[in-house]
Parts: sequence; structure tokens; C-alpha cells
Amino acid sequence: MSISLRAIAPALFLFSHALFAQQISDISPSLRIALKQEIAKASSFSDRFEAEVWLVDMSGRIENLVDDKLERLQILKAAHSQASRHQLPISIVLGLIETESHFNRFALSPAGAQGLMQIMPFWKLEIGNPQDNLIDIETNIHYGCTILKHYLKIENGNMSKALARYNGSKGSTKYPNKVQKNQLKYN
Repeated sequence: MSISLRAIAPALFLFSHALFAQQISDISPSLRIALKQEIAKASSFSDRFEAEVWLVDMSGRIENLVDDKLERLQILKAAHSQASRHQLPISIVLGLIETESHFNRFALSPAGAQGLMQIMPFWKLEIGNPQDNLIDIETNIHYGCTILKHYLKIENGNMSKALARYNGSKGSTKYPNKVQKNQLKYN
């Protein structure tokens, strides 16, 4: 006896929907409120359901790196928004953030790079304002995505070369390989 996929597709859909509903019901009330607020403000998603699924999934993936639920959601929403705005793969943006700062918005490198995407302060004069706060989540991710997109254009779409430029290691593949390895966690 063979069963066609067409015959079981409705059952699979209902099962996956019920499974997702169970996962959603396991969310704490404070996270549910934060999700609703962030989803309402998230304009880079095609619909509310897509936003909720993605934010819940990614929030769980970085929970060990960012304790604060609201901060996690703010980082994820900003990363998704800026990746969409700059036409960058969100998995690359998240992989870059993990590589640069391990999602620590207060990270400061010995060279003076700041925040989640480790932005050097000179970029404030190049693409922003001297008063910009590079520790601010949205500002930092906006800068980082703008810089990566700029390097991607210079490198004719070659992400590995653009990432090497971003890191200041032009010609080396060590840094791009690390970002691309971290990217796999967010696909």
C-alpha cells in the first residue's frame, strides 16, 4: 500500500501547526509580550507569522549568548531589518555579529572597535554623525551592514573578500571562514 504525499500533506500541515503552537505556548509571558511588541514594529518580514516564527527560533539560538530576552529580540529585529535593507543574507549578519562580539553589545576591541559588529569610531565621520552611539544596537548594526555592503560592492559580490576587508585582513581567508562557519548556525 502506498500513500501519496498529496494525501498526507494536510495532516502534516496540521501536525506542524500544532507542534509550533505547542512551542509558542511554552514561551514565558514576558517573552510573549516582548515578541508581540517587536513583531508589531518589524517591517522587514512579509507577515506577522513569519516574524514570530523567525524571532522565536533565533531567540532560542542565541539565548546562551544574550541573557536578556528583550535585548535578544532587539538585536534580532535590528539585524533582520538591516540585512533586508542592505540585501545581505541574515545568516551572514548574525554570523558576523557572533564572530566579532559574541552578541555582546558592549564589546570593545583593543583597537577601539565598538559594539556588536565592532565598528571603528572613524566610520561615524564617514557614514554617520560624530555624536552617534556605536553601542546602540540599531545604530551599530546599521553601520555594520552599511560597511559590509560597501565592501561587497568593491569586491564585486565576493562575500569572502568583503568579509576579509571588513575585518581588515584583506587577502586572508581565516576571518571569512570563521564568519561563514558561524553563519551555519543561523541558516
